[in-house]
Amino acid sequence: MENKEERGIGAKVGSLIGIVVLVAASVTGGWIACSMWPKGQQKGPMMQMPPATVAVRAVEKRPYNLPERYVAHAEAIQEVDLLPQVDGYIKEIKFKEGDLVKAGQLLYVLDDERYQAVVNQRKADLAAAEAEARRAERYWERMQKADARGITQKERDDAEAGAEKTKAAVFQAKANLVVAEYDLKKAQVFAPISGQIGKTTAHLGDYVAPSKGALARIVQVDPIRVSFPLTDRAYVGWRAAQKKGGSEKAHRMRLLLPDGSVYAEKGSWDFDDNQMSRETATIMMRLAFPNPDRLLVPNSYVTLLADYEKPPMVPCVPQQAVIDLPGGNQGVYILKDDMTVEQRPVETKETHAGWTPILSGVNEGEKVIVSGTSKLRPGTKVVLMEATANDDLDPKYKAKIAE
Repeated sequence: MENKEERGIGAKVGSLIGIVVLVAASVTGGWIACSMWPKGQQKGPMMQMPPATVAVRAVEKRPYNLPERYVAHAEAIQEVDLLPQVDGYIKEIKFKEGDLVKAGQLLYVLDDERYQAVVNQRKADLAAAEAEARRAERYWERMQKADARGITQKERDDAEAGAEKTKAAVFQAKANLVVAEYDLKKAQVFAPISGQIGKTTAHLGDYVAPSKGALARIVQVDPIRVSFPLTDRAYVGWRAAQKKGGSEKAHRMRLLLPDGSVYAEKGSWDFDDNQMSRETATIMMRLAFPNPDRLLVPNSYVTLLADYEKPPMVPCVPQQAVIDLPGGNQGVYILKDDMTVEQRPVETKETHAGWTPILSGVNEGEKVIVSGTSKLRPGTKVVLMEATANDDLDPKYKAKIAE
């Protein structure tokens, strides 16, 4: 009896479980069918996105003067080592180490007593040779006037030869005197160029000679030369600009000092080398800079900035208007007349002073989006807000809805 009741209860439970499984399967099937139904046939209202708030700026022509930068080397236009041309003991030093000296300035005085004595001896030799020459000349004149029957031809020839020989002795004595006077003069060492003199290697009482090396070095410091390498491709461009001429093509040469400040003086063209380097495919260019305050030191390195005296005018947009596109390209959003935006690829040059030059893709006067580009898609409706001259350069900028 109990077995029959238990079998009845089991049958009812099984029927209930079957009903639950059937309902779950129906719900699941309906959900799948609904998800597979074509979306174009779904009914109901579409949600409209609100217009994006953006700021715009017109494409405008601006001077583009991005400086080219070169690592440059400062070097002296002239430098000379002071070598004594005669030997002797230093008697006087007429300068202080580090002084600015002028060409022709007396720097060292050597003991010149020996050289003065030689000059005196050579003067005496010259006087004796001139006296002998005058005696021989008078004798030759008498022989010429004498009766031919009273003298022989040999006596006449000897008199003539004696006169010529004494003339040669005079020339020799004069040459010896010139050498002696030269040595006496070289007992004083003068500055051959103007510039800054360095440390002296000899002091009072030191014995110096040409074989003992330089006494000091003079380096010209004003003006000073600055050299930098220019690639073969850039060299062709520079030459083409020079050939066209005109002030708008003239380069402006400035320097950045090691502390980052801009050097006050402008450079002028000095000369360029006469051959290209095989190893680096560059040619060395040289400029001359005034250096009155000696801020440029020979053998130091500086940064050369080369731009234009009158920079060209090119279409530009604010830097923040340029966006990155897939594939590594760049583009901008253009505001259309119906207050929607158009995404347009552009070709740009390097940004300078917050403005990006546009080579192609937009025209002067078109309006580009400069703020709010991250929320835009092609065709997005927009409303305008006011923009500063350059939003990303103004940390205090706050958007204001344009009226």
